[in-house]
Amino acid sequence: MSELDDLTTLVRAATPLLVIETVDEQRVIECFRHVIARALHPLWRWTLTDGLSRLDFAQLDGEIAPDATATLDAIRAQGERGIYLMFDFHGLLRYAMSLRQMREIVQRQRSAAHTIVLVGARIELPEELEALALRVPLSLPDIKELAGIMRGEAAAWQREQGRRIEVDNDAARTIVRNLLGLSAPDARRIVRKLIYNDGALGPQDLPELMQAKFELLNHSGLLHYEYATASFADIAGVSRVREWVQRRRAVFLDPSATPMLDPPRGVLLLGVQGCGKSLAAKAIAGGFGVPLVRLDFGTLYNKYQGETEKNLRDALASTELLAPCVLWIDELEKGLAGGGDDGGVSRRVLGYLLTWMAERKAKVFVVATANAVHELPAELLRKGRFDEIFFVDLPRASVRSEIFAMHLVRRKLDPAGFDLPALASGSEGFSGAEIEQTIVSSLYDAAGSGAPPDQATLLDALKQTRPLSVLMHEQVEQLRTWAAGRCVAAD
Repeated sequence: MSELDDLTTLVRAATPLLVIETVDEQRVIECFRHVIARALHPLWRWTLTDGLSRLDFAQLDGEIAPDATATLDAIRAQGERGIYLMFDFHGLLRYAMSLRQMREIVQRQRSAAHTIVLVGARIELPEELEALALRVPLSLPDIKELAGIMRGEAAAWQREQGRRIEVDNDAARTIVRNLLGLSAPDARRIVRKLIYNDGALGPQDLPELMQAKFELLNHSGLLHYEYATASFADIAGVSRVREWVQRRRAVFLDPSATPMLDPPRGVLLLGVQGCGKSLAAKAIAGGFGVPLVRLDFGTLYNKYQGETEKNLRDALASTELLAPCVLWIDELEKGLAGGGDDGGVSRRVLGYLLTWMAERKAKVFVVATANAVHELPAELLRKGRFDEIFFVDLPRASVRSEIFAMHLVRRKLDPAGFDLPALASGSEGFSGAEIEQTIVSSLYDAAGSGAPPDQATLLDALKQTRPLSVLMHEQVEQLRTWAAGRCVAAD
């Protein structure tokens, strides 16, 4: 059944008290205008500023003060069954007289079978009324309604400016799809801003749209919007990850194009610290061409019972409203490797996460990164949880040469002036992050001596650095041994 069918059925069934939590009051009014076309009951509206007024036909005879007592007396005096939309009325129910009057109307004591609809952004009812109320969720605008909002705002801008708006049709369709999950006022506000920025709707508006949408939906503050994604051209190595993403990009963005294929759902990136897992997560979002949001599991945990699980539910719900997107769960093992001294919180968090991963319908591609695979629960690693498990190993010699070249270029140095194969040979066992810090160290050494950095400076910095593969040799080799034959090499 549609939303209007549900509301019509509730009104016809003489449901006494409905509660709708929303800030979009006009949408509520429009919904009930359609309802009364089927249910054929008078429709009334109450606000503290205007009092009680009839929305469908003639006004009430005489004036009624907008205070709660007079309003409820007038409703009870109406012999004809009606629908009463009460905006922000719930705050007045803390008074004993108003509460008693409302209970008598709802329980049909000397009153017709009215339907009272309490509307507000957040409604907390006294216990006496909560048991008598039915909370009705108000659905968000669909694609058709959002497209109508965009056309209306574009037409308004054209009338005001006296010229046509420039519209890229493909970008406009993408904008409408990405407005899903927003209320009509929020969607209208964002579209208006995009239009008034430059009098156009095009691909350049998409990043600003996603940023604005994220800021509206991230009520929990547990997600972090990564404004700068990367491309695989910015990363040395991870060639197999790049090819994997390229093969699945079209299906992820438009699964209807190939109905025989299930859309990709996520990957787990394991590896040695500093070898580019975080950059790979950013590059996957860039490869799909969708926004990247990061969830740090450490921020979920709360000392109060049930709050941790609620935080995870809220974060994942916000992520679904941002779809299509990539959800980057950083250092996954820190949130799921709890022992038996956390009251079972880790197990409940894991259970909810696994259920969500299996049942979600939104286009949310999960990229989880982890350093300590032995701390991850077995349930998470079995085939089917992730589409693939990639292992990001220490870079081989050719990749280390690429890393040196990329970081030298970023620091305005010409790689042609360096012997890259010699630098790669001297950096055996170094991660990408350690190579970058070696270059930074050599730049400081050169600046101190007043000479430009050269090959000798870099080689000397390499000799003075002890990489993680040396400092934590046993742990690194144990991880690499475990991954051999169990994971797909990222490069």
